[in-house]
Amino acid sequence: MPTSDTTHGRNLQRLLMIATALVMPSLAQAHSEAGAVGGFISGFVHPISGWDHIAAMVAVGIWGAFLGAPAMWVLPVIFPMVMAFGGALGVLGVPMPFVETGIALSGIVLGGMIVFAARPPLWVAGVLVAVFAIFHGYAHGAELPHAANAVTYAVGFVIATGLLHLGGIAIGLLIRWEWGRVAVRGAGGVIAATGFAFLLGYL
Repeated sequence: MPTSDTTHGRNLQRLLMIATALVMPSLAQAHSEAGAVGGFISGFVHPISGWDHIAAMVAVGIWGAFLGAPAMWVLPVIFPMVMAFGGALGVLGVPMPFVETGIALSGIVLGGMIVFAARPPLWVAGVLVAVFAIFHGYAHGAELPHAANAVTYAVGFVIATGLLHLGGIAIGLLIRWEWGRVAVRGAGGVIAATGFAFLLGYL
């Protein structure tokens, strides 16, 4: 018989899928709009418009759930906070080398952590996630539309990132079952492969 946690996880996944399906068309049409609203929408769309961002952000949630509490909540908080800092660097035009490489490596490393069921100390996981968050944030900030509001743009990509983390947590909670553990580690392999594809220029 399914437990309440099982039901809750399934409901969360369904809600995320429905919400994404409902908002994607309108968001895509409004992606280039200016001003505060346009800035928010552009920022919200940016993380979910590239598989490199999606893979890494979902991986943060999966890995956090894999590590269990408090990592399940600490990592998805650290990532958006540091990412916002990286976004500010991008908006200000502060030079940062190897941004795309850092983003690709985030998928490889975080996916690899899930595949190999790595359980480092929380502070190590936090530092690792924070380092990669800077690259993702910088990419978001550097691509701020000229007429968009920078603050609402940042709020948009932070919220979208949080939703991707929640989706990753929902997937990561499947490790409670033996088949789920296999599926989660398989998802880590897909994420790592996505990172390799970006690093080698296939995506």
